[in-house]
Amino acid sequence: MDLGSRSSEPLCTGERGSAISGIGADSGGSERSIGVDAVRAGDELAFTELSERYRRELQVHCYRMLGSFDDSEDLVQETFLRAWRGRESFQGRSTFRAWLYRIATNACLDFLDRHPRQPRQPFAPVGGDLAVAARTPLPQVEVAWLQPYPDRLLEPVAPSEGQPEAAVVAKETIELAFLAAIQHLPPKQRAVLIMRDVLGWSANDTAALLDGTVAAVNSALQRARATLKLHLPERRIDWTPATDPSEEERAVLRRYVEATERADLAGLAALLREDARFTMPPTPAWFTGRTAIMEIWAPMLLGPEAWPDWRHVFTEANRQPAVAGYVRRPGESAYRALGLDVLRIEGGAVAEITSFPPQVFAAFGLPLTL
Repeated sequence: MDLGSRSSEPLCTGERGSAISGIGADSGGSERSIGVDAVRAGDELAFTELSERYRRELQVHCYRMLGSFDDSEDLVQETFLRAWRGRESFQGRSTFRAWLYRIATNACLDFLDRHPRQPRQPFAPVGGDLAVAARTPLPQVEVAWLQPYPDRLLEPVAPSEGQPEAAVVAKETIELAFLAAIQHLPPKQRAVLIMRDVLGWSANDTAALLDGTVAAVNSALQRARATLKLHLPERRIDWTPATDPSEEERAVLRRYVEATERADLAGLAALLREDARFTMPPTPAWFTGRTAIMEIWAPMLLGPEAWPDWRHVFTEANRQPAVAGYVRRPGESAYRALGLDVLRIEGGAVAEITSFPPQVFAAFGLPLTL
C-alpha cells in the first residue's frame, strides 16, 4: 500500500517520518503549562512529567498494533526513547500527545518490519480425544502471539472526561475478538484503521501521521474494513459491550468456575453455546462446538489423569470476564498456575473461551502458586 513518501526531516536517526502538524491543538495549553520549551531544551524532568501522562493510552495503542501485551510495554519504552532523542525536532505545530502517537505508530511499524507475523492455520491434533475434538474443518487462522490486556491498566487511559479518548477503551475495540481480527491486516492498513475507526482521527491527520495522502488513507481504510468483516464473529454487530463485564456475565463466570471445581461436566456443557469456540494461544489449536470442547475438557476433570483439586482467582481482561485457574496435583501442597481463561459471553451463554498460559499471570499481578 502506498501511503506516500516519508518526510526528509526525521525525528531521530533510523526512524520513520518527522513531527506531524495540526493535530490535537485543543490540548496544547495544558502541555505548554508543563513546559514544551523545557522539553526541547533537554529538561529530562519536564519530558518525563509530560510523556508519562500518555503512557497508558500509548501502550493500548501499541497493543492494538501488535496484539501482544509484552511487546506493547517494550514499544512504549522505545517510543519515549525515540522522543527523547528527537526532542529538538518537536516544533509545537502539533500537540505533544499527537507527536508521541506518531512516534509510537512508526515504532510499531518498524517492529513489524523486523518481526513480520502471519496468522496461521490451526493444526488438528492427532490421537485420542484430541483428534475427535479437532475434527471440524476450520477455515479461520490462529493468532498465536495474542496476549490478554489487564483491565486494571485500562482505567486511567483517558486524559480527562469529555475528550474523544475517554471512550476509546470503553468500546468493543479492546476485546480479544477485535484484537485477533485486526492482526490479519497488513501493518499500515492496521494503523489506518486504528487511527480512523478506533481513535477517530480525521483522514487529513492520519495522512499526516503516516506521511501519506488522504486518498491513500481512504483507500487503505476501505480495504481494511472489508478484510476485518471476514474475521470478526458473525454476531459481532449484535454486541452491546459495556465499560465493564455485566452482572449477567459475572454470574455466568461464577457458574463456570463452580462447575469446574465440582468436575460437573453437565453443568459446564449447559453454559456453552452450541457453536462455542475454545483456543489456547500460542498453541495453534482451535476447537469449535460444545461437543468438541467437552471432549477435550473431560479428561482434565474426570478419570485417572484428572486434576481433582482446583482453585480460581477472578479477574478481568480486555473488558471481558476472566479467571485464573490453579490445580493441586496429588502429593503436592501448593496450587500451581494452569492458565488464564478469558470468556466472551453472549445472551447468558459462553460463546468463546481463550485460555492463556501462566506466563501472562505477572501482568495481572497474579502469583504462580497459591
